[in-house]
Amino acid sequence: MVGKVAERREARTAEIVEAAWKLAAVDGIGGFSLHGLAREVGIRQPSLYEYFDSKLALYDAMFLDGNRRLLTRLEGLDLPDDPRRAVKLLMREFVAFATEDIARQQLLFARAIPGFEPSPEAYAPAVAVLERSVELLKTAGIRAQGDVDCFTAMVGGVIAAQNSNEPGGNRWVRQLDRLIDLYLDHLPRRSR
Repeated sequence: MVGKVAERREARTAEIVEAAWKLAAVDGIGGFSLHGLAREVGIRQPSLYEYFDSKLALYDAMFLDGNRRLLTRLEGLDLPDDPRRAVKLLMREFVAFATEDIARQQLLFARAIPGFEPSPEAYAPAVAVLERSVELLKTAGIRAQGDVDCFTAMVGGVIAAQNSNEPGGNRWVRQLDRLIDLYLDHLPRRSR
């Protein structure tokens, strides 16, 4: 009996998180209300507190959900043996994920919610994504922390430019492979 109750609660929690993502896509990550969310899932607002003790707790669940989705998506890639091609494929998928849903990108990568800090549990999949990416970058010659930081800033800049200036388009994301080539080609000369 306890197992079925836990399963129902987990399913309901997932339904609420999915509805929150839906509202955030329309109203912005900080713009949807708990009242509107409750209405969306067919309950009264006080009933939401049975699942989340605050809106920040809901954001934590959304952060966990978003990063799990990203990790699953990246783990599903069949990366080529060539390190440069593998980095490009992984980064194209990462950028696609970050530009498909601006609200998700803002929560996961932009710290758009004042006072929100993900819990260690919610942050764990993000750490796994970063660790996987850094290991792959090392195979392509990006080993020093400063080089990883610069690469991360470059990819983040592509995402920010695309989402800020042409949501849903490809003006900036289509330059990603070129930027990766420029960065990787620059590394040997820079280290002399």
